[in-house]
Amino acid sequence: MEIINLCENNSLVSQYMSEIRNKVIQQDRLRFRANIHRLGQIMAYEISKNLEYKTIDTETPLAVAKTNVIGDNVVVASILRAGLPLHEGFLTYFDKAENGFVSAYRKYDAHDPNKFDVKIEYLACPAIDDKVLCIVDPMLATGLSMALAHKALLSRGTPKHVHIAAIISTDQAIEYVKNNMPEENITLWTCDIDHELNAHSYIVPGLGDAGDLLYGEKL
Repeated sequence: MEIINLCENNSLVSQYMSEIRNKVIQQDRLRFRANIHRLGQIMAYEISKNLEYKTIDTETPLAVAKTNVIGDNVVVASILRAGLPLHEGFLTYFDKAENGFVSAYRKYDAHDPNKFDVKIEYLACPAIDDKVLCIVDPMLATGLSMALAHKALLSRGTPKHVHIAAIISTDQAIEYVKNNMPEENITLWTCDIDHELNAHSYIVPGLGDAGDLLYGEKL
């Protein structure tokens, strides 16, 4: 598995990461969603450099030009609910992509608030055989949700390549997905890597609960 950290070199990613981590700026929910959307656009652009292209004839007003267009079929799949604005950022650039959705949530132990299982309850996805699958989720904390979502999506076929896109990843999650998603055709893209999980398995320093910041608190 190849790991690509977009914050290793300064760019607009660094600016948007600073804003989405800032607890004051976070209070502007519209701005928070917009920055996640922008990061999705940037990640889609970077991933596009790794796709296969084909040359076609394009008629201009004056002649015919040889142009290169994406030859791969792309499927963008997000983990609900926090993945939605990141998903929309990808669709801004991969406007012809097909779409998949997976629900994953933490079910906590009634007797120990620090213990939980991840449950997958919903899957909607087209066939993914020989397509490029982009799985998007803002926070890759433990890696468990990503591994389970990936397993669920593989029930729809065998993709040509899998790109995982996360805003913040942890060392623990990266190690987990390496061990539990061992296929060679996987690339993990992240906008930054944090090195700590607290007792509740939240990323530190992280940015808080991405889903709540995007859409409001859950009951």
